[in-house]
Amino acid sequence: MILTGHEIKQQLNKNIVIEPFDEKQLNSNGYDLRLHDELLVYEEIVLDMQRPNRLRRYTIPEEGFVLNPNQLYLGRTLERTETHNLVPMIEGRSSVSRLGLFVNCTAGFGDIGFSGYWTLEIFAVQPVRIYPGIPICQMFYHTVEGDITEYTSRKYQNNDDIQPSLLYTEFEEEKKDPQMRLSFGQERS
Repeated sequence: MILTGHEIKQQLNKNIVIEPFDEKQLNSNGYDLRLHDELLVYEEIVLDMQRPNRLRRYTIPEEGFVLNPNQLYLGRTLERTETHNLVPMIEGRSSVSRLGLFVNCTAGFGDIGFSGYWTLEIFAVQPVRIYPGIPICQMFYHTVEGDITEYTSRKYQNNDDIQPSLLYTEFEEEKKDPQMRLSFGQERS
């Protein structure tokens, strides 16, 4: 089940933390999160999963910043969130997607216990001008059944900036322990 806006407000400072919180961003079954004023863009032509990839940082000026098609942009939310006993999820807002701007198409589920800023994977179908502080996505919360184990990953927990992929750290761990299986279930030969 998904929490209503009223229940989100009731859970504030209990199971849900949103900083800063503005009641104007609360809606019937979610909370709008805003875009920070910085973006990261990978500089590599071919991205490599087994190593860190070079990045360039851009600041979104008040007059806006044009996103180009066929380029992945990483942004983050202005709001820091923390969630306990619920599964947080973010989705792009329909008003944003109707401009051909896709936000978190494949990485919208959060983990119980996640604390930090949400890194946003942003992709434009055609050139589109974005602005700092725009409500870019909506967070909503699912109830859970069963025993809860909170998220404790060192990769993304308690972040304070945009987080590029840290998948390469899983390969590094595997190199330290050759008996370890990759997280996607295949053994290395």
